[in-house]
Amino acid sequence: MIITDNLITSFLKTRSDTEELCAPLAIEDYVIQPIVDVSPPKWHLGHTTWFFEEFILAKYHSDYKRFHPEYAFVFNSYYESIGKRVIRTNRGNLSRPTVSEVYEYRDYVTSHLQAFLEENNDYKIHELVEIGIHHEKQHQELLLTDIKYILGNNPLLPKYNETFTENTISDQEPEYITIDEGVYEIGYKGNDFCYDNELGVHKVFLQEYDICDRLVSNKEYLQFINDGGYKNSLLWHAEAWDWINNDNISTPLYWHHIDGKYQQYTLQGLKDLKPEAALTHISYYEAFAFSQWKGERLPTEFEWEVAQPYFKWGERWEWTESAYSPYPNYKKAAGALGEYNGKFMVNQKVLRGGSVATAQNHTRPTYRNFFHPHLRWQFTGLRLVKD
Repeated sequence: MIITDNLITSFLKTRSDTEELCAPLAIEDYVIQPIVDVSPPKWHLGHTTWFFEEFILAKYHSDYKRFHPEYAFVFNSYYESIGKRVIRTNRGNLSRPTVSEVYEYRDYVTSHLQAFLEENNDYKIHELVEIGIHHEKQHQELLLTDIKYILGNNPLLPKYNETFTENTISDQEPEYITIDEGVYEIGYKGNDFCYDNELGVHKVFLQEYDICDRLVSNKEYLQFINDGGYKNSLLWHAEAWDWINNDNISTPLYWHHIDGKYQQYTLQGLKDLKPEAALTHISYYEAFAFSQWKGERLPTEFEWEVAQPYFKWGERWEWTESAYSPYPNYKKAAGALGEYNGKFMVNQKVLRGGSVATAQNHTRPTYRNFFHPHLRWQFTGLRLVKD
């Protein structure tokens, strides 16, 4: 556990970083919710504040007075045991509280929690603050990807930030790394922060496999498209085939075919597609279909974790072939915090690594992200495995 001064510094920086992400926004951008999976920036600002208020200040600070009696209803996300909340699809219908009121709420909770921590050395409280810090870092990534979806689905395709680079180029040829057959330990073994879904260190047996040291590129995926990949039913799961046909999916998210060439919406605005950049914004369905077309496959999350010292990662969340499920001896936390991860361990695929939107000092080799197979608004890509 980090000591009090470092904890407070980390807390204040995290709060500041969230607000810095919102600095380029116009006031009108804060309330938009184009689809259910995207939350308005204003809601992210309020929810991450409610987390600290609900789980720490309201519970452990005897003299604390809530900023507003109804904000718990407005900014609770999915914590059923805490109480009723605004339905997720209705987050974009909230003109009130105003953006300025939400920022006042943030300032109020931040200053009260800072003062509380300066006078309190309780380990349990510090542990909750650390969870809250990483919870807000998760929302920083969601906030940035939600902002991209909001702006990227505006017909004007406005720029978010001229300096945000999301498509770096690799000029090295991909190579495959051989991982020997054997028994390997999986799970977090350190003493620093991790989520409960990384715990339960256990052993797995892996057959020998070769894993690529590079992510699949736009150039490779263009070959898949030009070869009729989206029209070949033999490459797709049945559910995925229904998805691409019902939703008219024919390219990754944010690709536009204009005047005979592909362009891509980025946070810097609309740009020519960079063929050598890592592919991004694809679903698990698309990742699987591409791997079938290549005659290869996706790695399991265990294969990814064992091999990760041998390749660079962190530019894209990487789809794996693993279903999101508990490790052996997994135990949910008591109370409402037990709803944080465990309740989502069904019908989702594991992603590993991190992305250009991931906050600093947040991810690690054992970090397990998870999404439903059709989702692709996050910075999601893939690497391939040969048996």
